[in-house]
This record gives sequence, C-alpha cells and structure tokens, in this order.
Amino acid sequence: MTGQDITRRQSLPNDHDTANNTDYRQSTNSAFTNGINSSSAQDQRDGIDVQRAPWRRLYSFITYTPARCRYDPEQPLVFSNWLNVLFACAGCITVANLYYTHPILNLFARDFDVTDQEASYIPTLAQAGYAVGLFLLNPPGDLLRRRPYILLLVWITATLWIGLCITTNFQVFLVLTFLTGLTTVTPQLMMPLVGELAPKDRKATALSIVVSGLLLGILVARLLSGVVALYIGWRYIYWIAFGLQYIVLILLWFFMPDYPSTNPQEDWLSTMKAYPWLLWDIVRLIFQHPVLAQSCLIGLFSSAAFTSFWTTLTFLLAGPPYRYDSLVIGLFALIGIGAMSWGPVFARTVMDKRQPIFGVIVGTIINLLGCIIGTFVGRSSVVGPILQAAFTDIGLQTSQIGNRTGIYAVEPLKRNRVNTAYMLGVFFGQLMGTGVGNAVYARGGWVHSGAVNIALVGFGLLLCFVKGPHDSRWFGYQGGWNMKVRHLKEERNNEDVTHVSDEKPGQLPESEGNTTKTSMSKPAST
Repeated sequence: MTGQDITRRQSLPNDHDTANNTDYRQSTNSAFTNGINSSSAQDQRDGIDVQRAPWRRLYSFITYTPARCRYDPEQPLVFSNWLNVLFACAGCITVANLYYTHPILNLFARDFDVTDQEASYIPTLAQAGYAVGLFLLNPPGDLLRRRPYILLLVWITATLWIGLCITTNFQVFLVLTFLTGLTTVTPQLMMPLVGELAPKDRKATALSIVVSGLLLGILVARLLSGVVALYIGWRYIYWIAFGLQYIVLILLWFFMPDYPSTNPQEDWLSTMKAYPWLLWDIVRLIFQHPVLAQSCLIGLFSSAAFTSFWTTLTFLLAGPPYRYDSLVIGLFALIGIGAMSWGPVFARTVMDKRQPIFGVIVGTIINLLGCIIGTFVGRSSVVGPILQAAFTDIGLQTSQIGNRTGIYAVEPLKRNRVNTAYMLGVFFGQLMGTGVGNAVYARGGWVHSGAVNIALVGFGLLLCFVKGPHDSRWFGYQGGWNMKVRHLKEERNNEDVTHVSDEKPGQLPESEGNTTKTSMSKPAST
C-alpha cells in the first residue's frame, strides 16, 4: 500500500466532533508529544545525553508517524474500507488474548501442577485485568492522540506476552495474565474512533465490521486454542498469539493515520489533573443520558444470556445423550464464525437507514427466538443448540451495532467515556451470565438454565420499548415510532455548508471548540 492508497478529502471529519482547522493544528501537540519534548529539552539544559536513555529512543520509534499517516488539517485522511478492515483485524487478534485459556484449563493444571480450581484463576484474572483496563485506560483516549496511545498499548501487551510463553512459574503466569488483560483494551479504543470517523450514511456498517472482528476473535481463539493444544501443546498457541500481535503492531505502525485528540491538553500536568474527572464522568454520563443507560442495561442482559448459553452448552454436549468430546464441542464455534457475515450486510442494507434502536430490537428478537428454540429442543436434538448458537451470535452482534451507533451520538467529544460505560455494563452481564448459568444448570439442568436466558433476553426486549426513538426523556414516546432516517445525505451536506460558512478562519465553533480545551480541566460539566 502506497501513500496514494489513502485518499484524502477537503472537508472536515463528519459530525464535527472536533474543532476547526486551527484547533486541529493545536491538538496535534498532544500530551504524549509535549511530555517527551519537554523532558528532552530539560535534559539538554541539564547537559544529559538523551542518547543514553534507551526508553526514549524506543518510545520515539514506536510513536513515530510515517509521512503517509501524518495528519494534515487541510486534507484530513478519509476513513476508508481498508482502514475499517485493518481495525477489525486488529480488534480480532487483540481481543483473542482473553479467550485462549478457556478450552485448555486442564492442560494448565497438569503442566503447572495445580488443581483445576487454581487453574480457573487464569481466565478470571484475564477478565479482571480487562475490566480494570476498561475503567482506567479507556477514558484517557478522550485526551490523548489515539495512534501513539494504541501503538504503545499493543506493544506493551505483545512484549509482556513473551513471559507467558516461557515462564514455568504459576504465580508469574497469573500476574502476567492480569497485566496483559489490563492492556488488551485497544479494540475498545478503536470502536469510538470508528464512530467518530465513519460517514453518517454508513456509520452502522463501519461499526458492524469492527464488531464482527471482535466477536470473531472470541470464537476463533477458543477453537484455535483447543485444536493446537490438543495436537502440539498449549505453549504453541501462545507463541502464535505473540506473533500475531506483533504483526498487528507492524500493520498499525505503517498504516494507522494519526488523528488529533478530541480534548487536547497543554501538557502532562494538565492531563493528570483532568484524569480523575474522566472516571467520574463515566458515572455521570449514565445518569445524564437516557439512551446510554438504556443501552447499558440492554447490553447487560443480552451479554448475560450469551455467556450463560456458551458456558452451559459444554455441559449439555459433553453429557447424555450427546457425549461429544472437546474437539467436537469446540467446532460449535464455527457456527458463530459463519454468523459473523450477517452484521455488515444487515447494517449496510437496513440499519444505516433506520434509527439505532431498530437494530437493537431486531437483534434482541432474533436472540430471544434462538433461546426459545434451543431451550425446548436442545435435550432431544442437536439442531436446537446449533440454531441457538447461530441466532444468539447474530442477535448479539446486531443489537451491539445498534447500541453503539446510538450511544456514540450522545457526547461526540467523550466517546471513549461513553464506550467505557457501555462496555462495563456488558462485562458485568458476562459475569452475571457465567455465575447464574452455571448455578441454575447445576440445580435444574438445561431447560432451567435456558428459561433464565429467555427471561434475561425478554427483559432486555422490554427495555427497548420504555422510550421512543425520538424521545430524549427517560420514558415516553414523543416524536412517534418512525424508524426511518430521512434525508441523511442532505442533512450531512447542509451541516458541512453551515459549518464552513458560519466560521471565520482561526475561530473556534462556540458549540464545540470553546469547550474542547476547558471541559476536562475542571469539573464544571458535573
């Protein structure tokens, strides 16, 4: 790919999520760049040879931006299909880090000479690290330039991964598992960026491609890990994952464009002062925006049913009347992989032309239908679990695309915080689904756990109707239920014309630019 392959356009990025050209030039001097430059200048004043600081040379290399990827405020880079696919592949490979362990816990117990219960701490710590990373490392994406921040996190994760490949100490393995889970949040930094850069008339399509990559990573990790570990050993899958992560790092280094921060800070000190308010903002946003709270709850119940199904499915297929071995059970992931092709097609043909809640309703209904079929057919025919696996994956993917499309519009300058709030809801849903699903299955079996899944998804469907798509209140139906998005391209063109004609050169927009530099410096917004 050459520099010409990344096309350029003259207009500002859609949604006007950041300020005008003057603000863009200022925002490129982000906290990352200012921090390193100020340190280097101080070293020169103190007579210190910067060349003796290897970490600075390494940092400069990792965060270096090739000429083809540098930001030009006069000609912003277009979010192309190539970049969309690149982000999806990066998310797929990165999120897989959290799921390689699931099918091979018995091998961990054998090789580290620990009990099965102790081996179960490995995926628990991976998910715990991921949750902590979502809360602590995701929100700064609203302050920092995304390219250097994402590259640093990918590099840290891939480098720490070497320890997982070679260590023979169980305690060290647990610590490294937590740390790699902590830094495996780069897909959740990419999702808000896609929501910011994708054109309005194909925002749902762009998000669906990245969501498909994430779900594909979850399913492929389990399948690949089980097969590789069965035939050549579990450490080989870790070495494969190490190589894949460095391939992603290299591709992002060469082709990921550098975008300005949406809330640029003057220096590291300003960034650190703003950081605590970022965390508080996550909670505040949930109670301020009904759409976000609604999406968080729907995501919680949908993900709880999803996790409960895939957890208890292993018990069903391993017992009577099926008695499948682990390899056959692992092949059920192929059903979900096939379902991944649904999302982009449905988003492009339907969701881009409808209100976001329409996709959430359709996805939740498909999910509910799958739960009903699987629950009442699963004990007598394997067709039930197969159909439920397909419908559950399709339904969850569709509802997630709708939820993300809706929430990214509520606070354009705070998309990482909005995304963090939503993903914390999804994460707690996964924890709830695992615990409740296992407990109910142990007491009542497949039908009882399936009934719980039906109740969870059904409650999520009810939440879709507590407010209309055009009503900004917590409850109500003002504006009716018209799901069509009318005159989208005309509205977008009018916004571009208005934006260009109303602003003077060098003047920040009152609605966005004037708040960009001050909104995070003090808790005025709270």
